[in-house]
Amino acid sequence: MKLICDDQHYSMQFVVCVKQVPDPKHFHEISLDEETKRIRREGIPAVVNPLDENAVEEALRLRERYGGTIVAISMGPPQAISALRKALAMGVDSAILLSDEVFAGADALATAFTLAKGIKKLGDFDLVLCGAESVDGGTSQVPPTLAEFLGIPHAVFVREIEHLDVRKKELVVKRELEGGYMRVRLKMPAVISVTSEINTPRLPPAVRIMEAAKKEVKVWNAETLGIKRGEVGLQGSPTRVLEIFKPEVRRRRVVLKGDAEEVVRKAVELLKTWGVRV
Repeated sequence: MKLICDDQHYSMQFVVCVKQVPDPKHFHEISLDEETKRIRREGIPAVVNPLDENAVEEALRLRERYGGTIVAISMGPPQAISALRKALAMGVDSAILLSDEVFAGADALATAFTLAKGIKKLGDFDLVLCGAESVDGGTSQVPPTLAEFLGIPHAVFVREIEHLDVRKKELVVKRELEGGYMRVRLKMPAVISVTSEINTPRLPPAVRIMEAAKKEVKVWNAETLGIKRGEVGLQGSPTRVLEIFKPEVRRRRVVLKGDAEEVVRKAVELLKTWGVRV
């Protein structure tokens, strides 16, 4: 780390992974392609994955406290540049899009591999921040897999960064668990994935949005990253969606009357007639 002003203040290097996803407000319009087993995204507005905005916000807060620079990185088609411009408008210093036809169809493993290649090309870094999961995939597998490819420690579902020691290059985080949390100490460089509880993302002012529209977003393809065809995208993905189906939805509405004990008894009997195990 480089000295900025005095022996108490160092410049940190942050990387934030950003993904463009279908707008959750339009999920009811989404359909699945039965042949490719993939989401049809045509006509659905695209936005920054909500939890990735929390990751960007946390990086901004860390930079405000410790100094340094933030690079936003994304893997996707050319239109994913709009997601990176949102990160630039929020305040990140620079943005890079990993885009190539061979990246298409990637599962969590292939996505993490590609992102790792991009992050390694950036050079030295201290902390990689990601959203805990994406609204379109929801696997939560990319951040820990990314850490594995980078060969560094990680913590997932982080709801608070409790302490960061620049000199010792370590941080202490609260990792969310069911009914509580786990306090985890990590050596940097490290990867963390954050939940919505960690902060409230800022809204970029209009002037920042206009400035972001003019900023350069570098685009790196497979050749730039030294990636071979077959290592990434659909060919490099070990997992496949074998079948998709729409569950049958049967809507039944029954109004039960009586005292509490009687209503519960009637409800149990009714559920049994519907084939529900109680």
